[in-house]
Amino acid sequence: MVFDRTNTIHPCGFGRMLAGSSVRSCVRCSACVKNPMGKALTLTPLRLGEVTLPATFLLSKKKNQYHPKFFQFSLLTHPQSNTMDLSKPQFGASSSSSSTHSFTHDVFLSFRGEDTRYNFTGHLHSNLVNKGIKTFIDNELTRGEDIRKELLEVIEGSRISIVVFSANYASSKWCLDELVKIFQCKESKQQIVYPIFYKVDPSDIRHQKGQIGEAIAQLSKYKDNLKKVENWKAALTQAATLSGWHILDGGLEANVIDQIVKEIATKIMKCTPLDVASYPVGIESRVEDILKLLNVEKDAPHMVGIWGIGGLGKTTLAKAVYNSICHKFKHSCFLANVREESLSYGGLVKLQKKFLSKIIERNPPNVTDVDEGITVLKQKLSQKMVLLVLDDVDQLEQLRKLAGGCDWFGPRSRVIITTRDMNCLSAHKVNSIYEVKELNHQEALELFNFYAFKKNICPDDFSKLATDVIRYAKGIPLALEVLGSDLCSKNKDEWKDALEYYNKYPNQDIQQVLKRNYEALEDQMKEVFLHIACFFKGQKQGYVINVLQCCDLNPMYSLKVLVEKTLIKIVKDSDNDDEIWMHDLLEDMGKEIVRQESSDEKGQRSRLWLYEDVRYVLEENTGTEKIKGIMVRRGYSQLITLNAGSFTNLKNLQIFIVVDLTFRGDGVDYLPNQLRVLDWMHCSLRSLPTNFNPTKLGMLHMGGPCTTPLVNEGLKNLRNLKSLKLSDCDGLTRIPDLSGLTNLQYLELFNCDDLVEVHPSVGRLDKLVFLELSSCAKLQMFQERINLKSLQTLNLSGCPLKFFPEIEGDMKSLAFLDLSKTAIKGLPCSVGNLTGLKFLILNWCRNLENVPSSIFYGLQRLEYLDLGGCSKLVTFPTKSESLPPPPVFPTNLTYV
Repeated sequence: MVFDRTNTIHPCGFGRMLAGSSVRSCVRCSACVKNPMGKALTLTPLRLGEVTLPATFLLSKKKNQYHPKFFQFSLLTHPQSNTMDLSKPQFGASSSSSSTHSFTHDVFLSFRGEDTRYNFTGHLHSNLVNKGIKTFIDNELTRGEDIRKELLEVIEGSRISIVVFSANYASSKWCLDELVKIFQCKESKQQIVYPIFYKVDPSDIRHQKGQIGEAIAQLSKYKDNLKKVENWKAALTQAATLSGWHILDGGLEANVIDQIVKEIATKIMKCTPLDVASYPVGIESRVEDILKLLNVEKDAPHMVGIWGIGGLGKTTLAKAVYNSICHKFKHSCFLANVREESLSYGGLVKLQKKFLSKIIERNPPNVTDVDEGITVLKQKLSQKMVLLVLDDVDQLEQLRKLAGGCDWFGPRSRVIITTRDMNCLSAHKVNSIYEVKELNHQEALELFNFYAFKKNICPDDFSKLATDVIRYAKGIPLALEVLGSDLCSKNKDEWKDALEYYNKYPNQDIQQVLKRNYEALEDQMKEVFLHIACFFKGQKQGYVINVLQCCDLNPMYSLKVLVEKTLIKIVKDSDNDDEIWMHDLLEDMGKEIVRQESSDEKGQRSRLWLYEDVRYVLEENTGTEKIKGIMVRRGYSQLITLNAGSFTNLKNLQIFIVVDLTFRGDGVDYLPNQLRVLDWMHCSLRSLPTNFNPTKLGMLHMGGPCTTPLVNEGLKNLRNLKSLKLSDCDGLTRIPDLSGLTNLQYLELFNCDDLVEVHPSVGRLDKLVFLELSSCAKLQMFQERINLKSLQTLNLSGCPLKFFPEIEGDMKSLAFLDLSKTAIKGLPCSVGNLTGLKFLILNWCRNLENVPSSIFYGLQRLEYLDLGGCSKLVTFPTKSESLPPPPVFPTNLTYV
């Protein structure tokens, strides 16, 4: 069922078109529901307020786009399917690839305007654009320009061409000229071409019969067209041999459009080049050398290692090589940061699964352990032509479990490995090894000039100084970037002063150059830098900011300074969240600074991060008051044995973070009261020390029974607490009075099976931004009333709640509300006061019988509403004559 803004019926019979839009788009086309056989389901209109609603009720809206809101109902009953005559592919497979040059468009549409502009091609264009695919349609040409020249340039600058063959396509010399140019680009630029046979027979295209043949014959009458005619015929014949789509009269075009958009999106994702460098210098010749070693035309699988010290640009070279040849392979995968990823729990399995998802587009196997992953990879890779890059490998085990040998791969496959460890490559018996060399003087000068002067030319009066800096950097790209950025915008006297400092250490390696930037920092900045180097490289920025705030280190300002000094970068992770990134050389430099605090006595250092070091200090009671932070991850062994005195001497410990590691022992007699961050989610202690009173604690993330006494008795003293996260707290029956925690921003309790009561003060915490009480099996009552003006997220899923509280006051900040799998029967009308709510999750609320009309008239920003599995919800509020139409959501809906 579709609700939209107009009553203009779309030709497909299901959708409607947007009024006043320059591009006609079918609302229904982007919401087609398919069964496993690929046929469209018949959607039966449901009369609101009178019939049982289906299991899934979904509202979707694209933010900041002019896009109609629609409801999509998926029926659980056996659907009646419409029959369709279409298949993909219809013809022989083609070898399609993508050029690596810069593209101006993702897709070029070639079509006969009078046939399909205002129906199929118009809808296809709209759906491609809505998917974020930059698509050219000929009405985008700027008036007054040479349309033929510009059109040819657009074809050359497109990754993919889609040719919509219709009855009158061949009657247009313009279309046929486009087709010839498209196949020229397919040959010279490896452009991908997809034909769509719109209500025409592909054999008519191949053999120029029917209307197509008649049109060609008509154009052949003109003598000056004879050469062109031969080119047109050749292009038509070639097009008919490619894989594409055939749409017959009466077919449901919406399904075909969905298929095409998904195929194009997948293809673009595969051929989108990786970001190589802001200012690549000296790459081209090195890439050519590596390509010679790869010898991609050779049939036998081949492995090449790229080896060198950190900071030379191994990853940059691997990306450039990958971009230059990935289009020649059916499957390609770039596994970045193998070393870092392998350190996380199940890291190698995650990498195996990512690799499998790249080579098996549909339903990749869900491997659960490394050995199973090896078996599956060997089976799936053996007949495939694959390009694989394993970036930053530091253990032979990683190679054996991700790319065990050339015999894993199909003919002509290539594997590229970047590493700082020559032994990994030689032990794995790679076919060739490329050693990355330093930049030569001219290359180094060009790169340095870019960062120091923001151009590739050095001013004459800085020439000698620039040469001295380049000589000191010894051709290491990272050092040139760091030093150039450090000296940028400084005068000659400042340069001379800096060079005097650099030259105090003429024989030091590149890390000494990087340390110069560290030593220029203020003391607080140094603390932040060392925390990141030792603990937080690759961590989400939000978490790092929270930790640093608890330590009074002004993270927003500190991180900005470190970014400006090129000591860290803020990058996007796989979830598109910001994370802290630091180059290996800078990370090693920071850790070396800490190690040099005491080369022999680990307990005399300010920070501990290595499993063996932490185990030694805590088991042997060798810690001292100099230790400020400990962050320990799972090591080769999974256990550390604590004793009564493990923490006794750690008087100044501020940070204690445990990740995927188990401790054993009866307990400890002392925990430092100076702690600011205690993140110990799987704490195995039976109890915490009775004298533990961490009044400065800002973050408390713990799990296990030992936490219960602290919650019951000690929370009232933690007035600086900003984040409280608890799980598996056996015996915790109630959340006590938290009115004293005036700075609390984050509160999460998970899987606390004995929890039955939440103190009313929780509903009045003014600074609370995130509140989750999920999977608490006995929690039937949350609050009678809440007034949390700063709250953005509220998650009560999996609790047997019978009532949702009344909303008091201004709670416009709440954007996400999850009440899934609760026992609520309805929502109060005051839920309409949540004017900022965007996501409302109510799925599998089996007792839910009704929802108030206020969700329509009050939730003006709602984007997503899920009522799936609400089996008792038999009615839905209808439009009320006594109420005015809602101002934003859902404006001008058509009610059935």
